[in-house]
Amino acid sequence: MKPKKKINVMIVDDHFVMRIGFKTTINMQPDMQVVAEAGTGNEALDVYRQHQPDVVLMDLRLPGMSGFEAIAALTKEFPSAQAIAISTYEGEEDIYRALQLGARTYLPKSVLEKELAEAIRAIHGGGSYVPPLVAARLAERTHHRELSEREIEVLQRIVKGLSNKEIAGHLFITEATVKLHVGNILTKLGVQDRTQASTVAIQRGIVHLD
Repeated sequence: MKPKKKINVMIVDDHFVMRIGFKTTINMQPDMQVVAEAGTGNEALDVYRQHQPDVVLMDLRLPGMSGFEAIAALTKEFPSAQAIAISTYEGEEDIYRALQLGARTYLPKSVLEKELAEAIRAIHGGGSYVPPLVAARLAERTHHRELSEREIEVLQRIVKGLSNKEIAGHLFITEATVKLHVGNILTKLGVQDRTQASTVAIQRGIVHLD
């Protein structure tokens, strides 16, 4: 009897130790194997073209081209690509953004070996895999008011500690317009001041410090 073809997996992570950990877990499974690795987003695209793996585990925190950008580029060039986003980011906006850009599911880096294998099998089989964390975060997001692109730009600078005057200079808008945006941001985030806004923005994954 001809042996069943294994699921070919590619791992993209800039940390060698993490790649080794995932590789060990995957290669221990009887029905899957790691066939390629990459440490950056750009490298991931080149390696994918060479190996055409069945499933890609994509870290979102990558140097240069981020994992978000790599997923978007990968699924644009290869619409059938099966990407699983993996990250220490666990904010609702990170999860939502990764899925919107083409990831089939999202897993925290603390994922258990059994869950990782189940996710790979499900995605490869054309199904879905929604961990409780992802379901909970996406449910939370439905109760929050979405910020506009300009409001996010202002919020990013609030997190960096810039004053309204400095933000106005950066974005080439008036200080009065900045004040209006800040007021809208506080209202939408349900907070009282800029410090609280910064905390919520980071917790939800709207803004990152790195």
